[in-house]
Amino acid sequence: MQPDGLFDFTPSSGAGPGFGAPAPDAPLAVRMRPANLDELIGQDHLLAPGAPLRRIVAGGAPMSVILWGPPGSGKTTIAHLVAAAEERHFVAMSALTAGVKDVREVIDAARRRRRSGGPPTVLFIDEVHRFTKTQQDSLLAAVENGTVTLLAATTENPHFSVITPLLSRCVLLTLKPLTDDAVRDLVRRAMTDERGIGGAVKLAAAAEDHLVRLASGDVRKALTALEAAFGASIASGSDEIDLATAEQAVDVAALRYDRDGDEHYDVISAFIKSMRGSDVDASLHYLARMLVAGEDPRFIARRLVILASEDIGMADPTALTVAVNASYAVQHIGLPEAQLNLAQAVIDRKS
Repeated sequence: MQPDGLFDFTPSSGAGPGFGAPAPDAPLAVRMRPANLDELIGQDHLLAPGAPLRRIVAGGAPMSVILWGPPGSGKTTIAHLVAAAEERHFVAMSALTAGVKDVREVIDAARRRRRSGGPPTVLFIDEVHRFTKTQQDSLLAAVENGTVTLLAATTENPHFSVITPLLSRCVLLTLKPLTDDAVRDLVRRAMTDERGIGGAVKLAAAAEDHLVRLASGDVRKALTALEAAFGASIASGSDEIDLATAEQAVDVAALRYDRDGDEHYDVISAFIKSMRGSDVDASLHYLARMLVAGEDPRFIARRLVILASEDIGMADPTALTVAVNASYAVQHIGLPEAQLNLAQAVIDRKS
């Protein structure tokens, strides 16, 4: 399907997140997205006058950009702000579902639009690190000659997950995890803003602290938890979200592990220490904990390869072979079956 409108956000079967005004029944985190850069909290290092981000959103800088940051730090929000700029044709797709064919269709349409004097095309690709090398290669020529301006978002280190030729053609902007104070400000805004809860109930200080602590810098997580707590409060007929309601409304165990927070590093550290100590039960426990929490299995596989050389080395040269084979299996099989490959590698080192 050829995109023909100024804001066509579904260019192909690989289209991803929708853009535009949120529906009244949209999730709280979507309704509370900033309407302009002045509402964006927590990324002051990117918001100085004349900074690349301001120029891109204002439409005065046709430069391709990669946004790198943890979940809930504002990457998709920035894409929404760029989409709202006038005189642009904005196309959004997700690397989870789009393929080379989808990318080429967008590029071909952008080329025709450019030749006919139409508006420039901005292509937003969410989770760009999930594109294969071939898929990323398909972007190079169009980004190089300006057929499309690329806006890509990733939670993975682009120096490892994005091919060097594409990275060299883009400006890399790093988004920081939000501080607790920033998350607190956004929770309070959601409580009073008409786009959010609009003062329908009160939020107890202890409940607010709980939501902020639970978020670990991810404002989307905080607002999702707040919405669940608000629903529970309304259902019980209460005019206040207290600590008990906040705790009961959220699956605490599922949210305690943040892939990009302290817990992420604590758990992988405990996993490596268990491997070093030949504690098979503990190693499998921490492996399962990471996988259940949604950790990228490729990250775990890389740590096993590093451990095989750094901690085991020549004491058992076959350790590297086992780890590399596990990493290969993870890359080519994926979840959920890759869990078995990782577990086998862990048990092999303990046997």
